[in-house]
Amino acid sequence: MNTRVLAALMAALLVGFSVLSPASAQDKPRSGGELIFLVPSEPPSYDGHKEGTFGTVHPLAPHYNTLLRIDPFDRTGTKVVPDLAESWTISPDGLVYTLKLRQGVRFHDGSVMTSRDVKASYDKIVFPPPQTSSYRKGQYRAVEVVEAPDPQSIRFRLKWPEASFLMTLASPYGWIYKADILAKDIRWYEKNVMGTGPFTFVEHVKGSHWIGKKNPGYWDKGKPYLDGFRALFISSSSAQVAAIRGERAHIQFRSFSPAERDTLVAALGPKITVQESPWDCSMLVAMNHERKPWDDKRARRALTLALDRYEGAKNLSRIAVVKDVGGIQVPGTPWATPPPELEKLAGYGRDIKPSRAEARRLLREAGVPDGFAFTFKNRGIPQPYEPLGIWLIDQWRQIGLNVRQEIIEASAYHPMLQRGDYDVAMDFQCSFVVEPDMDIDKFQSMGISDRNFGRYKDPVLDDLFVKQARALDPEERKRHLRAFEKRLLDEEVHYFYTLQNHRIIPHSARVRGWTITPSHFLNQQLDTVWLAE
Repeated sequence: MNTRVLAALMAALLVGFSVLSPASAQDKPRSGGELIFLVPSEPPSYDGHKEGTFGTVHPLAPHYNTLLRIDPFDRTGTKVVPDLAESWTISPDGLVYTLKLRQGVRFHDGSVMTSRDVKASYDKIVFPPPQTSSYRKGQYRAVEVVEAPDPQSIRFRLKWPEASFLMTLASPYGWIYKADILAKDIRWYEKNVMGTGPFTFVEHVKGSHWIGKKNPGYWDKGKPYLDGFRALFISSSSAQVAAIRGERAHIQFRSFSPAERDTLVAALGPKITVQESPWDCSMLVAMNHERKPWDDKRARRALTLALDRYEGAKNLSRIAVVKDVGGIQVPGTPWATPPPELEKLAGYGRDIKPSRAEARRLLREAGVPDGFAFTFKNRGIPQPYEPLGIWLIDQWRQIGLNVRQEIIEASAYHPMLQRGDYDVAMDFQCSFVVEPDMDIDKFQSMGISDRNFGRYKDPVLDDLFVKQARALDPEERKRHLRAFEKRLLDEEVHYFYTLQNHRIIPHSARVRGWTITPSHFLNQQLDTVWLAE
């Protein structure tokens, strides 16, 4: 309902960001060649329904399709277009979505895809059995049942109307799996690949690379343009820059820092193109509510009160992929809290001295002694985890805490969070579209959300999530979102945000047909990408 407003505002935000040596819209795609791209993290597993990291979606998305997708040429990342579903209808009461599937789509083993496969895939996402987990099941609380009325139709019956539901169906992780495989082993896709996408799987050599080759029987005739792709797993930022600078790789789809961008532009000149965008991604601090003293909201509140976010944004934006101070929505977008209101929340005041004094008082009141020591676990990806981790530890030192940082290898990080094997840890909220239902579903109670790593239950927060999701009036929805934000970040301090990320993609000017969006999960099917001579 509000997609047009959202698209207009996001387009306005994007105006003025640099695009050097842009490819002309009239360029004719050229077939052939192998795209080589860098991935700073390996996949924890191959199952997109279970995982939430770019380390899974970047190498694996080219092997799959989704029901719907975000238009790969839309810089706002908000326009929903067909993928495996060629059309759809919505009942007048907004409770029934019926999608017509393309005919003749085949899995890479040659078998025909039908609605049975789609139903099995979505039953796994929306109603995951105990043997597995679904990273996004909290986004599908409105779904009552998934039906396959005939081989070419899939139907979603909702419990309540939800304006964002089409966007939810465009999730880049909503890969369609083969029903026969899921029936035999619901966890098969954690270690294997079988999709309908533009590229077939060749090999994965852990610690080295992932290779895909062109699917000659792809349903979208004429695509993909590339003969194949090669993803190189390189965690070191300096090694990534060296690979792009030495023209041994074309692109890294997540982001580089401002300094790394400047280095590449200076070295490569017209051989490099830069695309920049606001980024629907923020690093969070998760506090394990099952461990002391983090079961006490006074201790949790002290940690966020210690942060001088405004000074941090000014300094860190020069060296890291962060830029703005924000709450539960990307600053400047339709649902974001205006800065004067945001400043009323814990940790967002502009005068840091009284905030830190209050933090020390709360720690004493909670029985936390001066010099209290704990371990902060951080993800082994340089940007922006490393500079943010150093900054956080310095901020907490200034309220009398003694913090040691432990770096966890990236592919092992999500399993660590899921086990609850930490006291305080870096988490993140990165979505594929700027939409509250996708941006805040993770904060619902454990059991409703499989990615609530704070390990708390809060029925009040759960109720506010449903109220904002069901609100069809924008002003009513804003009221519920403000209440949700205040309870999450201020009243209970279940989680807190550090700084809003900013996305910078310098890449070989030979790479065409790829458009930056506010999400590093989008545009990874690579079916529209081609290499200029």
